[in-house]
Amino acid sequence: MAPSAKTSLTKNQVRGFWASWAGWALDGMDSFIYALVLVPAMRELLPKSGIPATAANTGFYGGLLFALFLVGWGLALIWGPVADRFGRVRTLAFTILCYSLFTFLAAFGQNIWEVAICRLLAGVGIGGEWAMGGTFVAEEWPEDRRRMGAGYMHTGYYFGFFLAALANHFVGESHGWRPMFMIGGAPAILIGLILYSVHEPERWKARVAKVASPFVAIFNSQYLRRTLLNSAYVLISIIGLWAGTVYVPTGVNEIAARMHLAAGLGPKLATYATMVISLGTILGCLPLPLIAERFGRRKTLAMYFVVMAVAISASFGWAFYLPQDAMMWFFIGMFFLGVGGANFAMYTLWLPEQYPTTCRGSAFAFATSVGRFVGAGFSFMVGAGVAHFHTIGIPVALTAIPFVLGLFLLPFGLETTGQRLPD
Repeated sequence: MAPSAKTSLTKNQVRGFWASWAGWALDGMDSFIYALVLVPAMRELLPKSGIPATAANTGFYGGLLFALFLVGWGLALIWGPVADRFGRVRTLAFTILCYSLFTFLAAFGQNIWEVAICRLLAGVGIGGEWAMGGTFVAEEWPEDRRRMGAGYMHTGYYFGFFLAALANHFVGESHGWRPMFMIGGAPAILIGLILYSVHEPERWKARVAKVASPFVAIFNSQYLRRTLLNSAYVLISIIGLWAGTVYVPTGVNEIAARMHLAAGLGPKLATYATMVISLGTILGCLPLPLIAERFGRRKTLAMYFVVMAVAISASFGWAFYLPQDAMMWFFIGMFFLGVGGANFAMYTLWLPEQYPTTCRGSAFAFATSVGRFVGAGFSFMVGAGVAHFHTIGIPVALTAIPFVLGLFLLPFGLETTGQRLPD
């Protein structure tokens, strides 16, 4: 018997998907801009702040700003109850406005603390976009297509890495770090499209205001265990991304300096490394829904955790310190680091399946945000480790450990393979 045809998508489903995807792509671009401009920005801002621009200080204060950004992302859990009460579409638009505005304002910072405040507030918006876009796609897309929609949507974030790399190549390398943050204000153009052409999911309209406090609901006896476990899984992924992947441009620059490559070649190679990671992650996202249907949610996430653990430890703990061909092997590691980084797409697929419409936005926002507070601590620890070891390799390589520990937690997660999205 021939397989049945997939349900056709409505105009609102198509427009809403592309709005969510574009918002997530530009979200990814904004997130990674700082990683690409960290070194030149610190070299200018530290002296203006009365701090010597040494390699140790660059690593320490760079890690501090990453940590503050993650604190802002953690505060993004506020968007969940807002979305459950007032709608996914309007909340999505406001998250985009928040992160684009404060990324743009960071371009005008005159010392490290002014930029730090902007990064903190940009994190609040960036953290909310994923939860809002993922919730919208899960609720609006038909049941037989929403799983693939989750995988497709998540490619946007890493396409944003690619956009950041292109911006760095054509703008950052020639004109400095401030124009890069100005480019980060571009997502604001999406707001009009979202507010005037995308409508709320019918599933949400039918159930709005059915729960007095959606945020409290995710901690009741029925959902508490899964909420805590989901938050732990996302925390592990956060450590791999923010305490590891975002330091790739800095790592490439360090290898280039150690190899005595021509001046200016390090930033170019950092751009290429970002593109390699982006390609690997996009390729990792596309088959994830199919793998999850075949092997289940927990086993699939375990596979991606293993890839992350091996890629981080091999890239930063081994290839980074090779006396010869370090850059070549580091780039190979970056591809597999990207493939493993697609583990985030699993949350876009899996989290909505575990909660009803009345509290789905709150659950998604909480699980994907609260771990950022702990992730901020790990990011700060990596920066402190760089200052202590005077190298970035060892501290980042150690971030592979949480992925190994995560393998022991996954069997306790709720398996939802084959189940419909709860009403």
